[in-house]
Amino acid sequence: MRSSNPVFSRRGFSRDNGYAGFNAQPQAGGAAVGTQGNPYAQPQAGDPYAQNPYAQNPYAQQDLQYGAPPQAPVTTGRMTMDDVVMRTGTTLGILIVTAAVAWAALPVDDANINRSYGIAVGAGLIGMVLALVQSFKRKATPALIVSYAAFEGVFLGVVSSVVDNRIASGAAMQAVIGTLAVFAAVLVAYRAGWIRVNRRFYGFVMAAALGFVLLMAVNLLFAVFGGGDGLGFRSGGLGIMFGIIGVLLGACFLALDFKQVEDGIAYGAPKEEAWLAAFGLTLTLVWIYMEFLRLISILNSD
Repeated sequence: MRSSNPVFSRRGFSRDNGYAGFNAQPQAGGAAVGTQGNPYAQPQAGDPYAQNPYAQNPYAQQDLQYGAPPQAPVTTGRMTMDDVVMRTGTTLGILIVTAAVAWAALPVDDANINRSYGIAVGAGLIGMVLALVQSFKRKATPALIVSYAAFEGVFLGVVSSVVDNRIASGAAMQAVIGTLAVFAAVLVAYRAGWIRVNRRFYGFVMAAALGFVLLMAVNLLFAVFGGGDGLGFRSGGLGIMFGIIGVLLGACFLALDFKQVEDGIAYGAPKEEAWLAAFGLTLTLVWIYMEFLRLISILNSD
């Protein structure tokens, strides 16, 4: 299974990426295909424990028989949930701090809004470039991820300040609460098994996301060349409907991301992939926050 998130889609925790335990099917003699090329799964030359009969897991075949994912080798250097939580907390913490600094240091009154908004747009473009570079890299680069969070925080801080001070007072806090509520609800639903992330779910989300992005792109083109709000997908009743759809899509992305993190841990992804998981989760949470902020703006606009 591959996530709709562009980060996880590029370097996702799929069953064919060579991590320990991935695509593990029994071979002659009880070996597993997923262990090929894994230095942690193959006995090394001169290893005195290579022939240790107690090193064999008597439940490995039983797990395969009942369809359970094979357990990753108990070794250091493998991603854990604590790693993902810590890296995600670090990334979101940097984003929140830079957003707060931008809110305080870049005023959005009539005399300064153009300068502040220009800086925000520049920071947003830099953040987008950094996100694209990281998405196409084969390995997670913490420096890129941290830099993305910093620049994205500047963009979000100014945009949130504009909406909060000039359109709807308290909009930023409402968007934060809404984002946290969606995150908590999806996490509870996923852990309880109410959301089944399977191939059909993945296909539905990808089709809906593709249609949503195409419609927004067409609306943007009409707005640029025709003026106004284009086809009206960003204001009025249509804007509210598409805002709700955007939040729901973000919730679906979260479910897919949770599945990828769970699979990465189960199949023994390297510890550094926790940065990639944090990056993908941050992208999804930013998506949800921006959709909430836009929805609140529409509901409070004249």
